[in-house]
Amino acid sequence: MAADTSEMSKASQPQGSRLAFVDALRGFTVISMVLFHYCYDLRYLAGLPLGFFQPPYQDIWRATISWTFLFIAGWMCSYSRSFLRRAGKYLLVALVIFAVTTVAAVDTPINFGVIFCMGASTLVGGLLKKLNVLRGSTWLTVLFAILFILCLPIPQGHFGIGSLSVAVPRTLYQNPYLSWLGFPGPSFSSGDYYPLLPFCLMYLVGENFGIWLRKSGVPQWMWTRGAGPLRIVGRHSLLVYIVHQPILLLLSGVAL
Repeated sequence: MAADTSEMSKASQPQGSRLAFVDALRGFTVISMVLFHYCYDLRYLAGLPLGFFQPPYQDIWRATISWTFLFIAGWMCSYSRSFLRRAGKYLLVALVIFAVTTVAAVDTPINFGVIFCMGASTLVGGLLKKLNVLRGSTWLTVLFAILFILCLPIPQGHFGIGSLSVAVPRTLYQNPYLSWLGFPGPSFSSGDYYPLLPFCLMYLVGENFGIWLRKSGVPQWMWTRGAGPLRIVGRHSLLVYIVHQPILLLLSGVAL
């Protein structure tokens, strides 16, 4: 009797192993982030006329980076044994980044950036998982993705898409204490702004997808396939995020 190839293509998590594919994907995204930030430093801080680095291409490039980071972070949270410890690590790094960028004053300080969003979203996702809301259902993953798209313009004061969008009550944006949620106050500014709305929803897309994948069976190739150098970068993505910007500032001549 022939072997069931559909079953052979899937496997449970090998003891002590990592998903090579995810490490490689994260590594590729980290490299893309470093290149993006280098272009940013060259154009907006060093004053080089990089014609290609402007909207809409700049916005699309930024989205491919941040959305991928949030999706992967949510996906990996489905494997986490302690979402509180995971969230605490992210939030501590976010606090350090805010303090350093405030003191350095090279550019606008990073307040409620993508690392903060990962930490806060981990708390939300971990709680929803504890409450058994996140079960890996396909319809919930799709719902989170739709809500993410609809909530994208919330920091700009709208909800929805194009002509179907509606204005969000302006009173929410007059409160200086709701910037973390997605309603930036009148004096709020940040060099990297990723509030819970809408970006926590992309994190939840990844986490619910990860739960579904674990239940249905992770394909064997995800454990083994991934370019070696990219996997190394992906395993140390948080460290790269912390140290890459000072190095880029030196390379671009801003910190000389």
